[in-house]
Amino acid sequence: MTGGKTSRRRTRPFTMQDMLEGYHRGRFLMADNADDEILHWFQPLQRGVMPLNDRFHLPRRLRRTVLAGRYDVTSDRDFMRMLDLCAAQHPTRTETWINQPLRKLYLALFDAGYAHSIEVWAGRELVGGLFGVHIGGAFFGETMVSRARDASKIALVHLVATLRRQGFTLLDTQYPTSHLAQFGCLIWDASQYQDALSEALQRDVVWCADVRLDALMSEIQSLKVRDAA
Repeated sequence: MTGGKTSRRRTRPFTMQDMLEGYHRGRFLMADNADDEILHWFQPLQRGVMPLNDRFHLPRRLRRTVLAGRYDVTSDRDFMRMLDLCAAQHPTRTETWINQPLRKLYLALFDAGYAHSIEVWAGRELVGGLFGVHIGGAFFGETMVSRARDASKIALVHLVATLRRQGFTLLDTQYPTSHLAQFGCLIWDASQYQDALSEALQRDVVWCADVRLDALMSEIQSLKVRDAA
């Protein structure tokens, strides 16, 4: 990922509070790769935002897969394992931006109740999911991963349904991608994003870890369905 990178020499490591302040300002931390100990601030001029209203599009085939319930979906059952799976190298992902300093910061955010994961399981095997950071009515999606067909997409659908149910107003995807475009991902300029962020941060919204299909059935069924192109 590139774009909106700002680098400054620091005399001390980044702290969890630094990260929280960054999110409030529309910035996030990343490393150039897993072996680089340096972290950089990023603030894209064009921001990816997943709609939490009728502009979110659920592909019809994926809807059938989600409602079939072939995988178990949980939240915060094993955040560390989810984080490490997202950071792991794989034939489909040969580089990662999650280095050890950033890993420690995410674990600190999780311990403080700010970071959350959604895990997708095939039996006892973790086959995909995602994680992000929650402040007020905003959820900052960090990354997702799939080791089985549709696993990350299922996690995203459960995330969107959860955020809708709880009253979140902003799902930040950082950068728009062709993969996210199939779900209706929007591209906002910096000022539009900042306005939505300021409004979302003023909301008092709680995370709910019950992301089972049964708990989210009505929300998932209410999502707008899109036929594949």
